[in-house]
This record gives sequence, structure tokens and C-alpha cells, in this order.
Amino acid sequence: MGTVSKALSLLSYFSPDRSEIGLSDLTRLSGMNKATVYRLMAELQDSGFVEQGDGDRAYRLGPQALHLAALREASTPILSVSRRILRELSDETGETAHVSLGHDSWVQTLSHAYSPRHATKVTMEDAQTVTYHATSSGLAILAYADPSFVDAVLARPLKAHTSKTLVDPEVLRVKLREVRETGISNTLGSFELEVQSCAVPIFGADHKALGALAVAAPASRMSQAQQDTIRAALRRAGAALTHRIGGSPPSDYPQADAP
Repeated sequence: MGTVSKALSLLSYFSPDRSEIGLSDLTRLSGMNKATVYRLMAELQDSGFVEQGDGDRAYRLGPQALHLAALREASTPILSVSRRILRELSDETGETAHVSLGHDSWVQTLSHAYSPRHATKVTMEDAQTVTYHATSSGLAILAYADPSFVDAVLARPLKAHTSKTLVDPEVLRVKLREVRETGISNTLGSFELEVQSCAVPIFGADHKALGALAVAAPASRMSQAQQDTIRAALRRAGAALTHRIGGSPPSDYPQADAP
């Protein structure tokens, strides 16, 4: 990993629940040595990507990070556009709906919506990072990614989050072919036990998957009828979100569930 990649990787540890992080915690989270983390954070601070409060040694995101986030939202307004779609999807399915973007090494949740229909629900957090191979969102993106990117992801060590996580690259390739055949991914207990999730890719103007829209629910509630409801709702919502951000699916993307 190059110097720039190492520095940027430190920014991934910030989240809504961890908006400020001290040097020792960043060292522990990153696995780098303390001197390296200190040097990289100093460079990020000089560039405005992080800052420290008066009399506070903890780091927080700086104005440059917010500036880039605003530019990203202006060019691809998936976050603002998705909020209404997420609410409608959650209301229709009665479950947790969320939208994510794909990055080089991970998938990041942008926003989510809960349904008031059930007291027990799958909980999320915005800006949460998850793996490609263990999530329905990650698989939905990978299924429509460039083959070289898929090769790079599957060549890395694949973490077994649960006893049901698929970590064999060849098995995962079979799974990705199935996703391309149906246009929708499904996982059961692969990232969190007792959680079942379905996802569809969100496409940009270049017909490539830039993210995914998903619905997650306790596995005990996922009857066949509920799965059918979720799949149909996801297809409509995914198509609407792709259209509203100016994207379009590739010509071979299935428009209906395979019989």
C-alpha cells in the first residue's frame, strides 16, 4: 500500500459514532506503527483533511473532506436523491432499507431507513464500511464490476465474518454469475447471523454499478412471500434511483425475476 493509500485509509475509521479519534486509537485500528500514523495524520492536517480542536489532541474530519463530499454529492447526488426512495422502500417492505457505494476495498453505507412496522429490526449506521464478499450490496456491485476489479477483490484475504460467510473465490464467482442472471443478490447470515439481505445494483451513466440498494431483515421473518415482496420492491426502487441520478443499466441487466 502506497503512502497516499495509507493516509486515505486512516480517514475510513471516522464514522457518525466515532467522529473524533485520538492517535493511539488510530494506531490500534490501522495496525500501523504510531510514528507512521502521526506522520500521515500531520500531512492530512496540513492539507485540511483532518483537524484538531483547541486544546484537544483528537482528530476530526477537516473542511477539505467536507468540500470533497459536497462536490461528490453535486456530481452524483445519490445521497439526497435516495432518501425518499429509502423511506418508500422501507414502508413497502416493512424492513430496513439502505443504500451503499462501492470503493476500492470496501462498501460504505450512505444512508438507511427503518420501518415502524416491527419492534425488532436490523440496525444500521451511516458511513459503516463492510466487505464486498460477505454482503448482498457488495455482491450486487461486484456482479457488474470490471473483471479486473473482481479479480483484485477476490485475491485479497477474505474474512469469515460468520460460519456462513463464503470465502472461497471460486464459490463466490459462481455466486456472482447467479446474481448477473437474476439481477439481484441474496445473502443469509454471511455478515451477521440471523440476518437475510437482498440487494440490487445502482448504475451510473457509464452503465457500471457504482453502488447498491438493499433491504435487510431478521431471517425469521423472511418467508417466501416476504422475499417476493422485497425483490419486486427492490427492482422498482433500484430502477428509480438509477434513473434519478442519470444512470442506466447495461443492456443485459434482467428487467424481471427469472422464472
